[in-house]
Amino acid sequence: MPIVSVSLPSELIDSMAVIQESQGYAGRSDVVRAAIRLLLSDTREKGSFAGRVTAILVVTHDESNEEPITRLKHTYDDIVRTHIHNKLGQNNCFELFLLEGEGKKIASMTSAFQKERKLRSVKLLVI
Repeated sequence: MPIVSVSLPSELIDSMAVIQESQGYAGRSDVVRAAIRLLLSDTREKGSFAGRVTAILVVTHDESNEEPITRLKHTYDDIVRTHIHNKLGQNNCFELFLLEGEGKKIASMTSAFQKERKLRSVKLLVI
């Protein structure tokens, strides 16, 4: 099996260790392989969107990282039907987007959010 070297921030390594322990993975490589399989599955699913799609996009982030939210929301204004912002605790924010439009555009918006390093989580639910 080929070896791939990857640099990761300490907090991701710590999170991987928790997942490894709690889910019973043999090592970090198994965790990384599982994560890549999930990403591939997600990519295939988004690639299959055709026609008009309705979806909910949920994003969580630190309160200080509002810029990507605002920028991307305006980039995809034509498919955003509702945007709800809520503060959770001290510095955590929760964004909920109700999306309606061409499936490829919804997939594109989701991917754009997923690429933002400053965001904690991005989840898409197709309705």
